[in-house]
Amino acid sequence: MSRVFLARETALSRDVVVKIIAPELTADVGPERFAREVKLAARLQHANIVPVLTAGSDDQLAFYTMPYVRGETLRTRVARGALPVSEAVVILRDMARALAYAHSEGVVHRDIKPENVLLGGDAALVVDFGIAKALVAIGGDGEAGALESASATNITRVGNAVGTPAYMAPEQAAAESDVDGRVDVYAWGMVAHELLAGAHPFATRTTPRQMLAAQLSETPPLLTTMRPEVPGTLSALIAQCLEKDPAKRPASARARRPLRRGHAAVCSGARPVARGMVCVGR
Repeated sequence: MSRVFLARETALSRDVVVKIIAPELTADVGPERFAREVKLAARLQHANIVPVLTAGSDDQLAFYTMPYVRGETLRTRVARGALPVSEAVVILRDMARALAYAHSEGVVHRDIKPENVLLGGDAALVVDFGIAKALVAIGGDGEAGALESASATNITRVGNAVGTPAYMAPEQAAAESDVDGRVDVYAWGMVAHELLAGAHPFATRTTPRQMLAAQLSETPPLLTTMRPEVPGTLSALIAQCLEKDPAKRPASARARRPLRRGHAAVCSGARPVARGMVCVGR
């Protein structure tokens, strides 16, 4: 969806990230509408959200800028294998905090996935809030049901919905117009399952159509059957987040009690030899 540059903001002598949206995505309507949509998300100020600094257009190209976060993406981390339960719980709790705050401000992410989570310092930070909605705004109505993507793990347009098939809730894939924060709850559940299992539950599906079909009709196995050390309350929460019917999912990302319990369970008895360990301050 974009070209990404590391740039130097000379006025404040700081490094920033500049994302320039692919011209074909802005050609139908123009970049001005994209900038207006991004500004709605720019008001988000939270410790687990990478904020938008500026948004605009130049020479018919839409762009936005963000602070430069040193670290790695969650995708890079999970590529090394399943995370220890204690590490996964901390990351998932940070993500849930970001989502709960954004939803309370009326902003739905619509494209939660490991690529959009940065691990910097001792925290997980979510990026690109509001970008999927902005892409919908500039992309026109399109043909209902049309799929445009190179693979099931890339951003895809499905009718007038934009997201990533591997993490797209069923109602989002159906391009329903009234999606709410529960699409983010579903995507959070997919990410949680992947972190703890070490692989996406539908990893064998390689095309957007195959992935979306799985999202609509298949249920991932319970994590406790794959990793007995995963607390039962956490496994049950993730399964509830992955319900096909949005009415059966948690109404809010604030449902974090199983995360707190799971963190305490896996950290009990751990010896915190350094402040950077995830079990400190359980």
